[in-house]
Amino acid sequence: MTSLSQSAFANSFNSLASVYSAVRPHYPVELFERIEGIAKMSMRGATILDVGAGTGIATRLMKDRGATVIALEPGDGMALQLQANHPAVPILRGDGNYLPIGSNVMDFVTYAQAWHWTDSNKSVPEAERVLRRGGALSAWWNVPDSTVPWVAEQEERLRARLPSYHSFNVTRTAAEVIRSASPAFSTTAVELHWCRRVPIDLHLKNLSTLSYFAVLSRQESEEILAAERKEIISVFPDLIVEESYRIDVTVAVKSGD
Repeated sequence: MTSLSQSAFANSFNSLASVYSAVRPHYPVELFERIEGIAKMSMRGATILDVGAGTGIATRLMKDRGATVIALEPGDGMALQLQANHPAVPILRGDGNYLPIGSNVMDFVTYAQAWHWTDSNKSVPEAERVLRRGGALSAWWNVPDSTVPWVAEQEERLRARLPSYHSFNVTRTAAEVIRSASPAFSTTAVELHWCRRVPIDLHLKNLSTLSYFAVLSRQESEEILAAERKEIISVFPDLIVEESYRIDVTVAVKSGD
């Protein structure tokens, strides 16, 4: 993906911020428990920089665990929605390639669905700089669980119909990339599975917020979503969709030496 196209994909979320906030999946408690276990540090009482915070989905969950969370968000639309959702959370503007914050001050630097938008040659050293010794960089992604047959079939349809469709391979290579960018980190990658049951309309709206949908014209998007509705009804005739997700998690702990 070129820098220009990557920018277009990233900026596509701004016009969808309110829908994104309403329909995107959250994250199970197990995710944060695993991150804490690998980092050997609780989020309760921790100071966290949530990079690419979006509308604050992960921000709120970490705040609810007792953390002090500072959100960093580059997009205007997403930042406005984040402020509306969580007015008490401090919001900094910027991206993961330059963190507008002091050195050795954070316990966690997190990237929920966001690390792949950064340049690892810049973002990893920046995370290393702002983290305290023993602090942790953590990146994670909810991705469709293609081991579930209907999910795999949907992925194949979308791949065939969406010219900008892209895979989620980056989510499974993050640990290696981080190690290559900085020897200061000890990395661990884990995989979790979970699901949620949602009405079909919410499922389709969630699809519409994916970056490769968001860059389509309205007509193109509506045509593909209408075709998907028919396919999904054949699997879930009660119109309640069981969305299955795999969470790819990478935790990189900064050396305490």
